[in-house]
Amino acid sequence: MTVALPGIRPVFVAGGGLHAYQRASGTPYVQLGLTAVRRALEDAGLAWPSVESAYVGSAQVGMAAGPVMLRHLGATGLRVVQVENASASGSSAFRQAVVEVAGGFADVVLAVGVDTPDPRPGGPSKSAVRDLVGRLGTPAAHLALAAEHHLRQTPATPRQLALVAVKNHANAAANPYAQRRRRRTLEEVLASGTVAGCLTRLQCAPRGEGAAAVLVVSEEAIGRYGLDRGGCVRVLASASRTVAGRTGPGAEVRVTADTAAEAYAQAGVGPRDLDVLELHDAFSVEELVYLEAMGVCAPGEAGALLERGRFDIGGERAVSPSGGLLGMGHPLGPTGVGQVVEVRRQLLGRAGARQHPGARTALAHMVGVGGVCLVHVLGR
Repeated sequence: MTVALPGIRPVFVAGGGLHAYQRASGTPYVQLGLTAVRRALEDAGLAWPSVESAYVGSAQVGMAAGPVMLRHLGATGLRVVQVENASASGSSAFRQAVVEVAGGFADVVLAVGVDTPDPRPGGPSKSAVRDLVGRLGTPAAHLALAAEHHLRQTPATPRQLALVAVKNHANAAANPYAQRRRRRTLEEVLASGTVAGCLTRLQCAPRGEGAAAVLVVSEEAIGRYGLDRGGCVRVLASASRTVAGRTGPGAEVRVTADTAAEAYAQAGVGPRDLDVLELHDAFSVEELVYLEAMGVCAPGEAGALLERGRFDIGGERAVSPSGGLLGMGHPLGPTGVGQVVEVRRQLLGRAGARQHPGARTALAHMVGVGGVCLVHVLGR
C-alpha cells in the first residue's frame, strides 16, 4: 500500500543554500558542503543545534563523508546517514529527510548533497559486483542511441535537440551558482564537437564539484522556532521507483512515467498543473522524452513546443530555469538537492532574473544508474 504525504503530516522546505557548481578545483569537499549548509541554515533562520538528523548525498567522496564534514559545525549527536544512489544521490537524501519528518521521527532534518571528482578515476572495483556503468557503455553512447530512436519515432529534429541546450545555457547564464554561465547560439551548440551520435559537447552536462543543502521541517518546527512561514514551501509528493523488468533502451522513460504518475496521485495534481520543472537533462534529448513521459505534452510534441517557447521562463511553464544539468552542471551528489533549492526559490518568487511568473506548483525529477527514478512535487 502506498501512503501519500498529505495523508501523514505536513512537510515543508524552510531554507536552502548552494556552493556554486564549478570545474574540479581541488577544493576540499568539507569546504564545499559546509558552505551550502551554512547558507541553508541562515536562509531558514535555524541554528545548527536544532537539526536532529542529516542525510548526506554523495557519489564520489568516499565513506563517512557526512560525519567528517558536519562535525565542524558542532558535535551535537544528531543522526547522520550517507546516501549513495548515483545521479539520484541528492534526491534520495532529500526523500529520506522528507520521510523522516512526515513520519514524525524528527522535526528538523538536513538534506545535503556534496561531491568532487575522484582523483583516481577508472580504478578497480571495490566489490565483486560487476560494474553497472561499464556494462552499459558510456552514458553519452546510451543517450545518443536514445536520441536517434526519438528522432526516428517522432517529428523531433536534431535542431530541436540543440535548442534544448540553447534554452538551458541561457537560463544558466542568469544563475550565479551555475557551472556554465554563458549564453550559446544554436550554431555554437551544433558546432561544439560531436560526443556521440548527434549529441555535441554543449548538449552534454559538464561534470564538476559543488554542494547544495535544504532544511526539511514540520509544522511544529515552524512554530517552535518562529520560522518565517512565507519562506516555507510544502512538499506535496515524494515518489521513488526502480525499473521493473529488464533495463535497457527506454527503461528510464518507463520508470519516469510510472514515478511521475505516483507523484501526481500523491499531490492531487496533474502534469498540466505544473508551473516549473527541474529535469534530469544530462543530455539534451532527455528533456524532450521526459516531458512526454510525464504527460506534460503528448508523445512527439515536446520538440515543437520547445521551439515555440512554451518551456521558456515566462512561457506556458518553465523547464529547468536553473539551467538544468546542461547549464547548471551535474556534480552528482548535489544535483537533486540543488533542484529543490531552485524550485523553492521559484515558488517563493526569489529567483531573480530566472523567475517564472506566478509559479505555484513545481516538480523535481532525477534518474540514476540502475534504473532509479525520483520525483518530488512542491507547492506554495
